[in-house]
Amino acid sequence: MVQVESTRYLPLLRVLSQHGVEFIVVGGLAGVLQGAPIVTADLDLVHRRTPENVKRLLAALGEVDAVYRVDPRRLRPTDAHLLGPGHALLSTRFSDLDVLGTIFADTAYEDLLADAIEMELGDVTIRVLGLERLIQSKEFTGRPKDLAALPALRAALSLSRKG
Repeated sequence: MVQVESTRYLPLLRVLSQHGVEFIVVGGLAGVLQGAPIVTADLDLVHRRTPENVKRLLAALGEVDAVYRVDPRRLRPTDAHLLGPGHALLSTRFSDLDVLGTIFADTAYEDLLADAIEMELGDVTIRVLGLERLIQSKEFTGRPKDLAALPALRAALSLSRKG
C-alpha cells in the first residue's frame, strides 16, 4: 500500500520540492506514508502562506497544469486564492491536489511544524503530519470517510510507538 500510494504521488511531490515549496502533507497520504492501510483519492497539503512561498507554489502548479476541479472553466489558482486560509481543490496532470491554507478551525503551516516529521520518498524529502495530530484532524472534521480511517490510523500509531 505505501509503495503504491507513494509512487502515485511522487511526481507531484517532486515538482513541489523542485520549486522549493514549503508544505506539510496532511490527510490520507500522511497516514499511508506512516503505515496506515488506507486508500486516498488525492494529495492534501498545508502550505506556508507567505508571498515568497505562494510564488513558488504557483510556479509548481503551473508546471503541473493545476486547475480548479469543481469549475468547468478550468480556472487556475492565483496568489490571492493561496494567501488566504481557504482550500484550493485542484486537478493536475498527475493527480488531484488539495492545497489547504489551514486545517482544524484555523491551524496554519507554522502551527503544524512541531507535529510534522521529515520523510524521504524516493529522491524527495517531504514533511508529513505526524499520526497523533493527523488523528486529531480526522476527529475534528468528523466526516464519515475521516471517521472510517481512524481505526487504521490508531493502529498505525500504536505500532509506531512499539518500535
